[in-house]
Amino acid sequence: MAITIAVASGKGGTGKTTTCANLAVALSQFGKDVTVIDADIAMANLELIMGIEGKPITLNDVLSGNADIKSAIYEGPAGVKVVPAGVSLDSFKKARPERLLEVLSKLDEQSEVLLIDCPAGIGKEALTAISAAEHLLVVVNPEISSISDALKVVSIANRVETNVLGAIINRVTEDSSELSSRSIETILEIPIVGIVPEDTNVRRSSAFGVPIVLKHSDSPAAQAIMELGAKLVGKQYIPKEKAKDSFVKKFFKGIFGGKKK
Repeated sequence: MAITIAVASGKGGTGKTTTCANLAVALSQFGKDVTVIDADIAMANLELIMGIEGKPITLNDVLSGNADIKSAIYEGPAGVKVVPAGVSLDSFKKARPERLLEVLSKLDEQSEVLLIDCPAGIGKEALTAISAAEHLLVVVNPEISSISDALKVVSIANRVETNVLGAIINRVTEDSSELSSRSIETILEIPIVGIVPEDTNVRRSSAFGVPIVLKHSDSPAAQAIMELGAKLVGKQYIPKEKAKDSFVKKFFKGIFGGKKK
């Protein structure tokens, strides 16, 4: 049985899918057998970020009853198994969203970790995905509208008894107008498990269909997601920039004995 984690957001545009895709790759790099499914069947784009667009059989085909879930699983970056929803409107029209719970239960047997990229908001499909998962990660931006909508997602998770692991604050610029992590933690009443800075490399990576943790592994956003992945699997990970700082400090401590003059 897999550990199932729903990745959700209260509103669109938070970077939820990008975060979910890269977290899947990060967990795989830490030795986990990972499957990620695009449960956002209406606005699917996980396959674009993972670079596997145009596959012949997708989740929508499975939900329409025209295919088995095993035929909709593809190998993605870093060995992650990906279930794309498909971007075809015809397939979407034939899909029966009420079958999603059944599909997720079958995927539960496929790997160690199952990540569910949920639809944004609190619609029926989002509720189904959240209720099917053991755990929930909420992706937010450091602004009041995002946090307000995230509150509803957290409330729903509590009602269906899905354990809320915490919030990932995405696209942080440290502008004075942004809400602080402490404020967000207080409002949502859940821990902050990751802070991902605004990073132009995210857009560049998506354009090439390669997750940022692979294409620009040294970038700030990639390092933050790797750090989050390590935290989830119980491993220690020191971001490369911090590792450099630590080395410099040790170097000068070795020369000067750590004494200030």
